[in-house]
Amino acid sequence: MRRHVLAAAIGLACGLGTAQAQQAQEPISLRGMGSFHVGGKLVEISGRPVKDVVFTPGGTPARVDPNGTYQTGQMYVQYFLPQNERGSVPLLLWHGGGMTGVNYETTPDGRQGWLEFFLRKGWSIYNSDAVERGRSGWAMYPDVIPGEPVFLTTANPFERFRIGASGGYDGDPSKRKYLPGSQFPAEGYDNFVKQIVPRWTSTDQMIIDAYIAEVDKVCPCVIAFHSQSGQFGFKVAQARPDKVKALIAVEPAGIGDPAKAAALKDIPVLMVFGDYIEQDARWPTIRKTATDFGDKISAAGGSVDVVNLPAVGIKGNSHMIMLDKNNLSVAQLIQDWLAKKGLTK
Repeated sequence: MRRHVLAAAIGLACGLGTAQAQQAQEPISLRGMGSFHVGGKLVEISGRPVKDVVFTPGGTPARVDPNGTYQTGQMYVQYFLPQNERGSVPLLLWHGGGMTGVNYETTPDGRQGWLEFFLRKGWSIYNSDAVERGRSGWAMYPDVIPGEPVFLTTANPFERFRIGASGGYDGDPSKRKYLPGSQFPAEGYDNFVKQIVPRWTSTDQMIIDAYIAEVDKVCPCVIAFHSQSGQFGFKVAQARPDKVKALIAVEPAGIGDPAKAAALKDIPVLMVFGDYIEQDARWPTIRKTATDFGDKISAAGGSVDVVNLPAVGIKGNSHMIMLDKNNLSVAQLIQDWLAKKGLTK
């Protein structure tokens, strides 16, 4: 497994060139855009009490019988198709745990997100909200989804996502202690936590099934995935190796089936990791688990490139790389890698 980066990407550490900055101001021309739901199944629920519910203050009560057939496990996907398509296949964007596809749209401080960046590069983009998140909708629990959802406080991501120092969160933004040189937009933190949604720890197979349905509908494609979606990206590619042309694993917090690593031997893989990992309690182990899985892919004859951003001069990245102030430098690194793999026109 190669632990290096494309030479062309190193020059991006200090920012974007004038030509790219000008490109960001040009109008975006689309040949189409839209959305759809994919996947899911019907589930029967019985034995629940019937209730009278007042839906509007002062309204007349309505009888609600919760017993019956429910649609569940579906996933929402939004797509943007550029007029001048320069990606050889579509690019699918999969978010991490407790998040939605908004991660890829606009940064919490209002800068260009990865969705717009890659759309401007000529990629057809499919951005989704995983099962039970955002516009994909919830399901009855514990009847359909076992257990209860997990909710995060506003302080939780500050340290866990390697944004701030240990114990550095404060309700007063002026008193927060960020990691030295952090590229996370401090002025956008309070806006960032508004993106957080409840998540379950028991819906993995439902999510995988929905992602497979998306791949069957849209692909061949490239899949870029983040954090919790590490296992989803690798496992879906193992299930549909003929439909996936490349995998971009952005700080994957999960892996595929090691016994089926050979299924990925014909799919080039890029793993990208940010800064401050060595000083974190969890991330050295998480990164090693991912790179060990990459070694298994390489041993089976596959191609895996691992980029530790600080080693190539791109420093200060949190776990939320696509939101950091240098997010477009990392996006350009990914774009260059895709071009090198022959996936651009």
